[in-house]
Amino acid sequence: MAEAVKITFLGGLGEIGRNCACVEVDGSILLLDCGLMFPDLEMLGIDLVLPDFSYLHENADRIVGCIVTHGHDDHVGGLSYLLRELSFPIYGSALTLGLASNRIGEAGLLGRTELIPVKDGERRRIGPIDVEFIPVTHSVPHGFATAFHTSQGVILHSGDWKLDLTPVDGRLTDLGRIGALANGEGIRLLLSDSTNAEEHGYSKSETAVGQVLYDLFHEYEGRRIITTCFASHIHRVQQIADAAISFDRTIATMGLSMRKNVRMAREMGLLRIPDARLRDIEDVDDLDPSRVCVISTGSQGEPMSALALLASSENRWLRLGSGDVVIMSSHPIPGNESNVSKVIDGLVRLGAEVVHSGISDVHATGHAKQEELKTLLSIAQPEFFTPVHGEYRHLVAHARLARTMGVDPEHVVVCEDGDQLLLDDDGLTRAVDAVPAGYLYVDGIIGDVGAGVLRDRRVLADEGVVVVVVAVDIRTGAIITGPEIITRGWVYAPEAEDLLDQCAEAVRDAIKETFARGGVDVETVQRKVRRAAGKFVNEQTRRRPMIVPVVMEA
Repeated sequence: MAEAVKITFLGGLGEIGRNCACVEVDGSILLLDCGLMFPDLEMLGIDLVLPDFSYLHENADRIVGCIVTHGHDDHVGGLSYLLRELSFPIYGSALTLGLASNRIGEAGLLGRTELIPVKDGERRRIGPIDVEFIPVTHSVPHGFATAFHTSQGVILHSGDWKLDLTPVDGRLTDLGRIGALANGEGIRLLLSDSTNAEEHGYSKSETAVGQVLYDLFHEYEGRRIITTCFASHIHRVQQIADAAISFDRTIATMGLSMRKNVRMAREMGLLRIPDARLRDIEDVDDLDPSRVCVISTGSQGEPMSALALLASSENRWLRLGSGDVVIMSSHPIPGNESNVSKVIDGLVRLGAEVVHSGISDVHATGHAKQEELKTLLSIAQPEFFTPVHGEYRHLVAHARLARTMGVDPEHVVVCEDGDQLLLDDDGLTRAVDAVPAGYLYVDGIIGDVGAGVLRDRRVLADEGVVVVVVAVDIRTGAIITGPEIITRGWVYAPEAEDLLDQCAEAVRDAIKETFARGGVDVETVQRKVRRAAGKFVNEQTRRRPMIVPVVMEA
């Protein structure tokens, strides 16, 4: 009887982001991606969201490495947090490792890992696990699908991918190798990207965006052009640069990550921009605006990004005017629509003309649509199928496609974060018990601020806070000073003095009544103060702000 293989999903199934899974063979764990997710509007003050790493901490001695399929933050951004407590080598393409090392290096953690580059088609043994790296096309260059050759057959993980028949760099998704695996050993289990499983048809080639950009540069000749895209989207940067050079423009990058990635990609030979065409952003004001193209970060409306600062007139390098054109060569990630809209509004208020994906085809998705997903299923012919990477509705839509393409309905398993799959001689089954897979919130440099903190922040944002300050003599029960009522977000104090006086009187009566019963300590007084103030506030205003009693013992 062959050894079973276990697959554990720690993130990326039910949301866009936090992609992280484990493949376990012969007692060893190989991590597949370790990404982050950007917070939604309800996560007040949160900077990033990570997978719950509890399962990895508990099994740290069994981790033999991490494969990073490509260089997007939702697949590599969590490594700089996980490496604070664990240490393991990381495998990926040279570009992917370069992009991942930016965050790891900023955290001072490069000494806790070894970055091991792998090439297209390479097959490598990592611990007891035999891994093959298959090239796929995505919006960031040099992504991989990953084939795990195990005693239970081949497990193929698609990575993020699309079928681009005319990619900018000519590197195609290797369907031939996938077909060879299917016709040879056979693909026992397929795990495939579900992001666009609801979208009909085929995705557009990246090179199609290049023509749109060229046309826009032609249309806006004589005006300064500021473009924005993901800093990791090297192919998009190349096409922006090509369009700019075609119209005799000088190129400047704006934003730290854009500058770093452009420099790295040029050093690797992945980005071709002549030295004579590049200028530092601080020199742009000295140039003819009609001969300038700025390539900036901030395509997702991130609050402190270069583009957001530009929209709020706080950018140290540029000031927008009526002669400027901003081309946003991207599409908002789900949850970022509001931030992007605010930035666009700010740019327009400053007089700029904004071109975005809602009015022009300035973006092409990096994820396969339905017909491409069906093509992969027809070539791979998997015995079992599990959709990955996407919101739950995307996973369900992809599962439906798999059944349409002939996968046995009993062999299609839709999972969520925390689920564990067991592949053995009897087939594919889901474990009864799930592993911890909740959200790990990051606020500043502090990890795991907790759901309780978020709940408190929502109360503060919605209802405000009332602070009651009072000093008492615990021995006699005498009130030395106060109660003083301090509030933010409940009522405007200068206009509600009577209400605050009434609240103070209610607290004073509660304290006197408490001491009249005897046997009182500070904790008891705090509880009574909170209860009295909370009751008064609710009865008078039908609101429930946070009540903070500050009882000082005289």
